[in-house]
Amino acid sequence: MAYTNELPEEGELVIATVRQVKNFGVVVTLDEYPDKEGFIHIAEVASGWVKYIRDHVREGQKVVCKVLGIDERKKNKVVDLSLKAVNEHQKRDKIQLWKSEQKAQKLLELVGKEVNLDYPRCLEEFGFDLLSDFGSLFKAFEAVAIKEEALSELGYEGDWTAHFIRIAKENIVPPYVEISGIVELTSREPNGIVHIKEALEGASEALSKTEGVKMDILYTGAPKYRIIVSAPDYKMAEGLLQDAAQVAIDHLTEKGGTGKFIRKS
Repeated sequence: MAYTNELPEEGELVIATVRQVKNFGVVVTLDEYPDKEGFIHIAEVASGWVKYIRDHVREGQKVVCKVLGIDERKKNKVVDLSLKAVNEHQKRDKIQLWKSEQKAQKLLELVGKEVNLDYPRCLEEFGFDLLSDFGSLFKAFEAVAIKEEALSELGYEGDWTAHFIRIAKENIVPPYVEISGIVELTSREPNGIVHIKEALEGASEALSKTEGVKMDILYTGAPKYRIIVSAPDYKMAEGLLQDAAQVAIDHLTEKGGTGKFIRKS
């Protein structure tokens, strides 16, 4: 989502509102670029021959378009767009991103009210830096909702940070992925059952030190135990799952037992 008055780049996906439907194409306003218009030629409305253009678009409709280029010959530099070049997956992702950024803008306005800054000043003071570091405002709020030290770790400071953290935690539900794997733990020692229990407790304790991560261990039938890890992203979850399994295996091995980790997709 744009935060300046500049024009979009070629190949970019944009959200637009249909302003006027003509026989030869569609005039739209670009929601993310203030006071900028785009044009969708009838040949770019849909695949195949378009007999009645109004069968595909209507005034007031929100559409996701791909930028084909900028027509520099026209006074207002109209953006040439395509509807047919956007598939359903891209459309869903773009709409979700747009909705997320709209929410993030409203949250940033709330932060601004707490420190007596309007939205443009918030962008100038710290918003553009957040965009640079996190990729989007929503991702900044999301990162803080998962881990409140995310701002301080990047060197951010000031009165606004405490309000940013509180508002993020109150309004953002962190995303999670859940994966699992089997750890086989075997011990023929007299206290083998106790050692296995300690090994699993050690694995659980190791993960409890990571903020925003959840872990469950289920008994699936000796000698197999399923470790289930929920984390903000797949890469983190995968690493923590293997770490937890290794902690359990190492502990039991030290007590004379054996262990093996089985990761199934």
